[in-house]
Amino acid sequence: MAFYRNNIGRVQQVVRIVAGATFVVIGPLMLAAPWNWLAAAAGIGMVLTGFIGWCPACAVAGIGKGERS
Repeated sequence: MAFYRNNIGRVQQVVRIVAGATFVVIGPLMLAAPWNWLAAAAGIGMVLTGFIGWCPACAVAGIGKGERS
């Protein structure tokens, strides 16, 4: 997405992709319904923000890549 400035770093992107994929695969298998679908949906969101490199929650909170508070 060319019009968004990346606000998460490379390490956080990899962690989000791995953790999100884990939620998508393990969530529906291990948790009781309806929480399993909620875990899978959260995993999809994590994977998407990992691939894009931009997190809307971090943008709202003012957290950016390389910034210190």
